[in-house]
Amino acid sequence: MFNVTTKSMQWGEETLTLETGKVARQADGSVIATLGETSVMANVTFARQQKPGQDFFPLTVHYQEKYYAAGKVPGGFFKREARPTEKETLTARLIDRPIRPLFVPGFKNEVLVMCTVLSHDLVNDPDMVAMIAASAALTISGAPFMGPIACARVGFEDGEYILNPTVDDMQDLRLNPEQRLDLVVAGTKDAVMMVESEAYELTEEEMLGAVKFAHDSIQPVIDLIIDLAEDAAKEPFDFQPVDYSELSAAVAKAGEKEMRAAFAIADKQERTAAVSAARDTIKAALSEEQLADANLGSAMKGLEASILRGDVVKTGKRIDGRKTDEIRDIVSQTGLLPRTHGSALFTRGETQGLVVTTLGTGDDEQFIDALHGNFKSNFLLHYNFPPYSVGEVGRVGPPGRREVGHGKLAWRALQAVLPAATDFPYTIRVVSEITESNGSSSMASVCGGSLSMMDAGVPLKSAVAGVAMGLILEEDGSYAILSDILGDEDHLGDMDFKVAGTEAGITSLQMDIKIAGITPEIMEKALAQAKEGRIHILGEMNKAISGAADFSVHAPRIETMQIPTDKIREVIGSGGKVIREIVEVSGAKVDINDEGIIKIASPNGDSIKKAYDMIHSIVAEPEEGMVYTGTVVKIVDFGAFVNFFGKRDGLVHVSQIENRRLNHPSDVLKEGQEVKVKLLGFDDRGKVRLSMKVVDQETGEEIKKEEKAED
Repeated sequence: MFNVTTKSMQWGEETLTLETGKVARQADGSVIATLGETSVMANVTFARQQKPGQDFFPLTVHYQEKYYAAGKVPGGFFKREARPTEKETLTARLIDRPIRPLFVPGFKNEVLVMCTVLSHDLVNDPDMVAMIAASAALTISGAPFMGPIACARVGFEDGEYILNPTVDDMQDLRLNPEQRLDLVVAGTKDAVMMVESEAYELTEEEMLGAVKFAHDSIQPVIDLIIDLAEDAAKEPFDFQPVDYSELSAAVAKAGEKEMRAAFAIADKQERTAAVSAARDTIKAALSEEQLADANLGSAMKGLEASILRGDVVKTGKRIDGRKTDEIRDIVSQTGLLPRTHGSALFTRGETQGLVVTTLGTGDDEQFIDALHGNFKSNFLLHYNFPPYSVGEVGRVGPPGRREVGHGKLAWRALQAVLPAATDFPYTIRVVSEITESNGSSSMASVCGGSLSMMDAGVPLKSAVAGVAMGLILEEDGSYAILSDILGDEDHLGDMDFKVAGTEAGITSLQMDIKIAGITPEIMEKALAQAKEGRIHILGEMNKAISGAADFSVHAPRIETMQIPTDKIREVIGSGGKVIREIVEVSGAKVDINDEGIIKIASPNGDSIKKAYDMIHSIVAEPEEGMVYTGTVVKIVDFGAFVNFFGKRDGLVHVSQIENRRLNHPSDVLKEGQEVKVKLLGFDDRGKVRLSMKVVDQETGEEIKKEEKAED
């Protein structure tokens, strides 16, 4: 019934297995990849015909994490998987980016790639396994895919690269100073196609070494996929790219002069209008048959690309007049918004981000429900890209894949310089509103986020800046690396290479290649050129802020205190009664964790002190010889009981009330009266012994023996 093909190999510490032929047999390609006990099923289907008039490649990648894979039931009311989580969205993008450029040029048939996590051993991250499964499924599907690719994750500890570190090793690197890198690299046999990373100030040499290490490590996996394909691949789909060279020649003849003049305009809006006018001129010169050709859009893009790319490589001059390594003018400003905790406006050329920081308490931490467990995050970064930022009208809705991806890139870049939660016990939310865009708004979010947090008084280890690099690689091998790319250069170029970091090193690196990879030499040069740009941008940012800014008066103050774990129950009280009373009486927020760390938050310092004193009185022990202020709670024949330390009462014997004989304590005391008492000690049964007569009831000072002798 089944025609199963299975291939296995030892990869690092685990066994990698690829299997096809048993499940999802009606898909064009179906592979279950297993690493350790983490299994992901990838299914590929593709249309046999292109939709009429379609002038783009409709590739869709989905990645789904099923809770049953880790033996969990989904949370929420409906108890089933709902909209994609951030991890699922980011992983879908991670898979899409390296496979998209490897389809045969001109192929515009619809392609669907679906990756489903079937089993998760909580050790091996399924995102890498999913990409390997997707590559294998595409390779055996018969689709015109110029793969295979493979991917690997790399860690960096004690100067050594680590292949496929565990999920726990990569969890919250900020709290693990020994582990300095979470890098994912995808590539073909000959070249690197995609890089995604979170790093902790690695040098350019260390980062390049990690990329090379990963590329070397994926070679056996590529061989395994080829081995599988030799036994299980379907017949290649008979696809021949349409020859539209005559249409391209007609387009160039009709409007190359106008298009070249349009790309000579430096201002983006004027250039966009001129390019649109040039397109209209071209269309006016074409026949009805040529206008109806589905490849007209590709021919237009080809003309635009040839003009932009050829001029840059030949002359070294870009469409806005800059040199290849030149950064656009930068203006930074902080403290724009009066009621926010921190704000910054970062403008680089025609790209601008308004970035706002809000400081919250432990109640504001984000709960994340993941396959490998539930955890909290106290650093959030949200990126918004409204249509007006590029002068367009369009639908405004929930954040899409692009917004999620760009926000995560900026989050990774800034993560490395955040203070430890023990030193700065706040939840930090950064929101980047892109108000203008013409290239690299994610890197503007990094720069603006750094400035905004510094304006909010967050003690960052260092400022962080980011720059986007581009590449134009011609068929003859000549190339140009571009610093701080424009939108058109990104659209018509061969590489989008984003580098963020401090003066000391790289904190995030993301690379996407639109051609069949680049060489290590090009990557090394791009990293060096990016470092020059990053240092320049940091210098411009330093003009806007220097040193630590004043803490916003509108932000909550947070004090932390540590109590013994055996006292936690006393602070919380039965059913939370005690901690609710502390919150109501003091007006402060109080958060306590299982380790006995208490965070007390309020914009009002008096509220924090009141809550602190109330908690201290519950957990602390009274000290012998200390003077306390108490309240008389009960009078008896032999003395008075005084509440002097939280809920603790002690006896002031009648002989310890005054330095004279009293007939009854009520002669000088009444219930509710405030008195000063000294803790003399504890009797044999642990009862508290207090004295009033050795304390000056006016000043609270202890009366010395000499003073009593004079009396």
